[in-house]
Amino acid sequence: MSRTTIICIGCPKGCRMKVESERGEIKKISGFSCPVGKEHARKEFENPTRILPTTVRVKGGELPLVPVKTAAPIPKKLLLPAMREIARIEVEAPVYTGQVIRKNFLETGVDLVATRDVKRETSDRARITA
Repeated sequence: MSRTTIICIGCPKGCRMKVESERGEIKKISGFSCPVGKEHARKEFENPTRILPTTVRVKGGELPLVPVKTAAPIPKKLLLPAMREIARIEVEAPVYTGQVIRKNFLETGVDLVATRDVKRETSDRARITA
């Protein structure tokens, strides 16, 4: 039987829970103080997910990068492939908060969205480098 410790993020208490499993199947969850904690431990053990915040390159923008995030959590095992895919993305300015950068990102059903506005560059510097 193996044991995994999971810290709950359901509330500020941060319960340290123990998940006992055998061959990948949960046998017992202990250390939680509410049903939210127990469910969090189950989900985190069976299929851990994360919201991925990062940046995407912007072409012709007042800033070279725009912050983005997945609109919902994606499987933790997809974080590295997601970063590889994001490294290939470049968007054209202007970019707006909430704008979908990639719909159904990595076929997860989750969109990659901008979390800040980036205006189009209008300075002389943009004209010189163009």
